[in-house]
Amino acid sequence: MRFDIVTLFPDCFTSVLSSGLMGKALAKQIAQVNLVNPRDFTNDKHRKVDDEPYGGGVGMLMKPEPIFSAVESLPILPRREIILMSPQGQTINQPLLRELATNYDQLVVICGHYEGVDERVLHLVTREVSLGDFILTGGEIPAMALINGVMRLLPGTVAKTESLTAESFEEGLLDYPQYTRPANFRGLKVPDVLLSGNHAAIAKWRYEQQIKKTSDRRPDLLKEWERGKQGSRGDG
Repeated sequence: MRFDIVTLFPDCFTSVLSSGLMGKALAKQIAQVNLVNPRDFTNDKHRKVDDEPYGGGVGMLMKPEPIFSAVESLPILPRREIILMSPQGQTINQPLLRELATNYDQLVVICGHYEGVDERVLHLVTREVSLGDFILTGGEIPAMALINGVMRLLPGTVAKTESLTAESFEEGLLDYPQYTRPANFRGLKVPDVLLSGNHAAIAKWRYEQQIKKTSDRRPDLLKEWERGKQGSRGDG
């Protein structure tokens, strides 16, 4: 997959893209990341990318011309999505990440800054995406989260693919508690069932723990999961 990141601060991505699984995925050419700075597409000597909003208001807006020119400079792959990172967009969740990883070959991600972007940029994008209901100084951090979440789902990024299906949100429930050695740490013991070697009992315990944890921490998710189960049984 190809990621094209339109950002005023490309240096923000350097460390993130060279670390951990993302760095390995790029080294193995599972994914490709191209950083594009809108300042490189300005025509004035000051390389101005922002201006005051018409009608007055606080702050500055990113101008449309550099953003359009930056995106139009990119190659167009057959399955392409142009995403604007915006607090007004669709909130990132696991189904969205899986959709993007499965259905697209190219993600163009535009990082807003200042007080946002000129509204006409929305004629360019195909989707707005948000990290959550809060405001950051720019779209770079949300873009990093999006790229990380999509890239780890690409075939070959995670060595043990079964781990991708046995984690929080993939099945509608939070993940079960997990433990490693030592079995007794400062009096805190690993549950006996995990040491039993009884795989059926372990699977049952984990499933019960998923339901309990989801009920305790995210009752909203549990209700949605229960509705999904009822629908799959045809209970209406």
